[in-house]
Amino acid sequence: MKKSNLLMIVGSFLLLGLFIFPLWNITLEAPQYPIPLGMDIHITKFADTHEHDIKNINLMNHYVGMKYIPETIPEFKIFPIVIAIMSIFGMLIGFKGTYKWFLGWFVLMSVMGIAGMYDFYLWEYDYGHNLDPKAIMKFTNPDGSIMGFQPPLFGSKDILNFTAHSYPMTGAYFMFVGMMMTFAAFLIGKKEANRLTF
Repeated sequence: MKKSNLLMIVGSFLLLGLFIFPLWNITLEAPQYPIPLGMDIHITKFADTHEHDIKNINLMNHYVGMKYIPETIPEFKIFPIVIAIMSIFGMLIGFKGTYKWFLGWFVLMSVMGIAGMYDFYLWEYDYGHNLDPKAIMKFTNPDGSIMGFQPPLFGSKDILNFTAHSYPMTGAYFMFVGMMMTFAAFLIGKKEANRLTF
């Protein structure tokens, strides 16, 4: 088996790590919480970083009118299917396909990854800005507009007396490494094909 094909197979297989490890984490730090509150985001669910974290986040957010973090969202039904199909498809073309197929897979997976991040941003925006007007506590910006509580998509951000952190976790690294391997499969496969033409 050619090196490019093997890289494509292994890279596609690594996507399945998303079924085992969390994709993302959001953590909230504040003086009143010696142990920060956190939420791990898997492709199938939200999970506590520490026991009862999501419950405590929901109780705290209720006071400023934020929605409760749901037990499930529609994406948790869609993402696992997409990842499974793309992983299996990638392994199949790793066995039978050429470097052009490898590039096509990589581009398609990249587009879907960007779409997934944008969808995550929209969820965060709605979560942080679509506030209940009857909330117990209301905060405004210096210009008088209602303050939003959207956590960052990536990085850290101060929200009142909290510092919110949002960073990828093990599942995201599995996906990133896997995709880089499939792109390397394309580059190596192209070189292999060029050598055969001489």
